[in-house]
Amino acid sequence: MKKTLLLILFLLGMLMPNFVMANEFGLVINQNADIGGSDDVNFEYNALIVPRLQFMFGDTGSLFVSAGLNLGYSDAEGFTFVPELLRTELSLQLGVGSALSIGRFGYSTPFPFLVEGLFDGVQFSNSSSAGRFRIGGWFTGFLYKNSAMISMTGYDRSVNDYPLVYSNFTGTYFAPSRVIASIDWEHFSIADVMRLNITATAQFDLTNANAEEKYDSQYLTIKMGLPAGSFLFELGGILSTFQNDSDALEIAYAGEFGIYCTLPTIYNSRLSLTAQYSNESFIPITTKYVGDIFKAKLSALTVLDLNYMARFTDKFSTSINAKYFIRNNMESFNTFPIAGEGDEGTLMGAEFFARFIWSPFSDLQFNFGGGAFVPSLGDNWPQAKPVWLVKVAVVFVAY
Repeated sequence: MKKTLLLILFLLGMLMPNFVMANEFGLVINQNADIGGSDDVNFEYNALIVPRLQFMFGDTGSLFVSAGLNLGYSDAEGFTFVPELLRTELSLQLGVGSALSIGRFGYSTPFPFLVEGLFDGVQFSNSSSAGRFRIGGWFTGFLYKNSAMISMTGYDRSVNDYPLVYSNFTGTYFAPSRVIASIDWEHFSIADVMRLNITATAQFDLTNANAEEKYDSQYLTIKMGLPAGSFLFELGGILSTFQNDSDALEIAYAGEFGIYCTLPTIYNSRLSLTAQYSNESFIPITTKYVGDIFKAKLSALTVLDLNYMARFTDKFSTSINAKYFIRNNMESFNTFPIAGEGDEGTLMGAEFFARFIWSPFSDLQFNFGGGAFVPSLGDNWPQAKPVWLVKVAVVFVAY
């Protein structure tokens, strides 16, 4: 950690003569409150304050620095305060079409349910008529664990479940230590017909867990997009290999298919239908929940999603979702929103959720959302009551 800080200070010292002034100073204040439940009502509130700076040096690059102060309250944990280093990225232009990013910056695979988030690392990219090529490597052990959302093993989940204790800050703050490496190539229009993305990703477990729990995995992702008039068809999949306790090589897979239709309305609107599938052995690197209320990652699940989005004016937009969840394996993990064991059914139920976004000014946004997960529409919890949720968020951005 000390070596990393010294390296950052050295780079800043080398670049400081080129800084004339901060080209941009910004402040983001994001407040959100959630209330919901079934028999019991739960309340959560979070206020995130994000100051950020951007420095420009010549025409060759920039330095973006941001941090977050998260103040929260929940019925389960009480009041919390969490500081966090957010996007802190040094971007360098190396020539025509080539760039280098160093620091903490965002990365996502073609399907975000595999990898998505801020990571510490380095990435080189090159864009030409042959497409965009990128290669990079990242480390997760310096991230805040609840932001990184890495839960690939039982050890990972035990780390995430343990609350942050300031008397043992280094032992309870950081995410499990893993290295992620990725090579990807994307072409936006092959023969003016198809968009293609091919990505090879690997992650290496560096945690101090018992050797039997260590989990290394590799992923090959292929995603295609085919536009046809007002329609867009997307199809792709992920083939994964991983090493189990005996170092034997095993295979897992996941896939997604989507149809997107731009509707002939006087305002911008789109209707989409997507289907996601993963077998019981597929374990994504980062956890991205497949529902707003149904808190589960895409592992041993099939998710059908019907979505309508509309932007009526520059100030008002909405989206409406209906999702249905099917369990593909009876032994899949049970991090579902209904307490207790179900009837061992495979149909988990449906979720309905609507969002309304109002931006009265360019620097102020109100986000209202609400919906319910209805387990009685499946056969696993046929007698369970709906789980409802209401979300309110206010975002203020100052430059």
